[in-house]
Formats: sequence, C-alpha cells, structure tokens
Amino acid sequence: MNESNIKMSFAGAVRSWRKKLGMTQEELAERADLHRTYISDVERGARNLSLESISKLAHALEVSVSTLFTATNGHSWAPGTVDARQIVEILLVEDNPDDVELTLHAFRRARFANRVNVVNDGVDALDYLFCRGNYSTRKLDEGTQVVLLDLGLPRMNGLEVLRRLRDDERTRSLPVVVLTASQRERDMAECRKFGVETYLTKPVNLAGLSEVTPQLQLDWALVRSP
Repeated sequence: MNESNIKMSFAGAVRSWRKKLGMTQEELAERADLHRTYISDVERGARNLSLESISKLAHALEVSVSTLFTATNGHSWAPGTVDARQIVEILLVEDNPDDVELTLHAFRRARFANRVNVVNDGVDALDYLFCRGNYSTRKLDEGTQVVLLDLGLPRMNGLEVLRRLRDDERTRSLPVVVLTASQRERDMAECRKFGVETYLTKPVNLAGLSEVTPQLQLDWALVRSP
C-alpha cells in the first residue's frame, strides 16, 4: 500500500469511528486538542500525521492506536456497537446543583447513553451503593457502577465515603473518579492512599471526560447514543 492509499485508508478509519460515535468534526477536534481544519484535512487524506497527532486522535476516539490501524488495513471491529459493550450506570455524588447541571450537560454534549444517578451527600452515596435506606429495593449487583465523587460533601465528606468503599470487599475495586475544585496536595495524597489516581477538575467538561475515560481502563464504561 503506497503512502497516498495509507492516508486515505486512515482517513476513512477516523471518519468511520467519529461518525459511529456520533461526533462532529468540531467535537473530535476539541477532544483531541487539534484544530477543526486539521481534522478536516485528516479525513480528506490531506495531512502527514505525526505520531503525537495519531495518538491524540486514538485517545479522543476512545480506541487504541493499533485499533485505528487495524481498521486502516481493512479488518473490522464495529465501533460504537452497544451489544459489544456493557453499558454501566454512573453515580454522581455532588451537592452543588450548579455543578450537577454542568456535569450532566457535559454528558449530554458528549452524547453518552449511560444512565446517570445523582445523590447529594456522602450518606446517601453509601446507602445507594450498599442498597440501604431509601435504596433498599436496589440489588447490589444491579448495573456496574462508576462513581463521580465530590470531596466536599455534607453529612459525610468524600474522603470518608472513599475509605468506606475501600474497606468493603464488595466495593473495593469500584472505579471512582474524584471531582475537585482545586487539586490540594493533601486531599490528592489521601485519595491516592485509597487507590484513586483519576481526577476531574470542576466544572466537568467534554475535554475532561475525554481525558478521564481511557484512564479508567474500561472500554465499555461510556457508550454513545447513535
């Protein structure tokens, strides 16, 4: 395959993944931290791509570089197929209604199809996850969870919630993303003690979601609606 054909095949792979995931070129450009005209040139096969740009595109499309090149070489793995992934439910633990709305807006803008449940304090978060109190009708294994956890919560702060989750074998490996207005080193150090290395700075936005998703190492965690 000559250079021109490689460019066109790669262009087709990027375009196919973008469309299957329901993204515009503008959204892909934002997620990849590239210019909109650059994305357009890539999809026309008119760009000589650097390794850095290829990596950014793969990251933004939530696939590995090898997957993009597998598609380029004519093999198929249908991107965005919901039946090939397990759609997880997400628990957002946040007491500030403005931050709740901004986070939900970021999910809507990213066109994620996952259900997002919201609780407003640490006690309710534990009741939800352990199926107690108002959430006693839930089953503990009902939906795989990803928790977006604010640290500054009423009744019980986020660090205490995190400690109790890690102390219970049922939730010890539960993926948790810490939401923080400012990454204070003391709080971050405490979070790292509990195995949390993934953070989102508030307010949550599309770029932040793009960065966090691959770090969770859950290819099936966030699924886009068609």
